[in-house]
Amino acid sequence: VQLQASGGGMVLAGGSLRLSCTASGGTFYSYDMGWFRQTPGKEREFVSAVMWNFDKYVDKYSDSVKGRFTISRDDGKSTVFLQMNSLKPDDTAVYYCAAKYRYTERYLYWGQGTLVTVSS
Repeated sequence: VQLQASGGGMVLAGGSLRLSCTASGGTFYSYDMGWFRQTPGKEREFVSAVMWNFDKYVDKYSDSVKGRFTISRDDGKSTVFLQMNSLKPDDTAVYYCAAKYRYTERYLYWGQGTLVTVSS
């Protein structure tokens, strides 16, 4: 599956951005989808994921974004979204979307990344 992320940009602290990631070449509903981010010199970190759990989707968030970011997905459009509100300069990073098969641990497919810059 190929993943194409978009929606990054520059925003002032306190502002909002909405990232999108559209998948192609696979069966989207069979994948759990996640967002990660990375800044220079640091390891890639988990941001959020929307995962199938037996009979419904469940969301997960890192503590640093909980309450500010919201993940959602539209299986009909093979797209996952990350609504980012109350952005902080520490949120500045390249954001990557990723896909893994349900009930597995490892993300196998990665998008190209989209840069989010939050200025104070």
